[in-house]
Amino acid sequence: MEIKVIGIGAGDPDHLTLQAARAIAATDVFFVLDKGEVKQELVDLRTEILRRHAGEHRVVVGRDPDRDRSSDAYVESVDDWRRRRAEVCAALIARELTEEGTGAFLVWGDPSLYDSTLAILEDILGRGELRFDVEVIPGISSVSALAAKHRIGLNQVGKPIQVTTGRRLAQAWPDGVDDVVVMLDAQTALTEHTDQDADIYWGAYLGTPDELLIAGKVAEVADEIERVRAEARERKGWIMDTYLLRRNHR
Repeated sequence: MEIKVIGIGAGDPDHLTLQAARAIAATDVFFVLDKGEVKQELVDLRTEILRRHAGEHRVVVGRDPDRDRSSDAYVESVDDWRRRRAEVCAALIARELTEEGTGAFLVWGDPSLYDSTLAILEDILGRGELRFDVEVIPGISSVSALAAKHRIGLNQVGKPIQVTTGRRLAQAWPDGVDDVVVMLDAQTALTEHTDQDADIYWGAYLGTPDELLIAGKVAEVADEIERVRAEARERKGWIMDTYLLRRNHR
């Protein structure tokens, strides 16, 4: 029994690597957790990828457990959510995959960056009730796509870069770095807590037909980004965005 964790890119079907295409073609069962959110475009994209590259296969859907987003104990709530996700995934694998079968989880972007699938599979294996091999196929992350779309490098010469969340940026700019990639900013850290003299390279729905890109000084474009972001969320019902902040640009 083998489980493949396949990165499928940030939103463009052409982001798929040759390695990922081969892995998809060799998969018997694709496991999907239904989040119950209004993201039909992403469902359609996943379906198109399978249409192009999958052989004979089945798609098995499980209900993604609800996550407590109101809890002040953020790490504990995420750990509990992942544990319950692991229970759902373990049940799907045990029921739907034979000992000789190959299953796969298709992961947006890259499985190593802000995705819980690898941790969930580690949890399942740690319980000792199921045994399977795991293969990870990297994908084009939203961070890589963001840099490419803005035609920039992610780091300045000889300087480090940090990837963080809006939650952490809301507390303070990270020490010791001038270049910060921010993901999952639901806290409006961009306008409330960011160095206004920094440069920003922002993107939403990267790689999709609805892609949005804005760049400039934070002080000059932050309000525009917040307006465009709010309008897009209202129109589509969801938002997926990422941005790079850069100080002391040279």
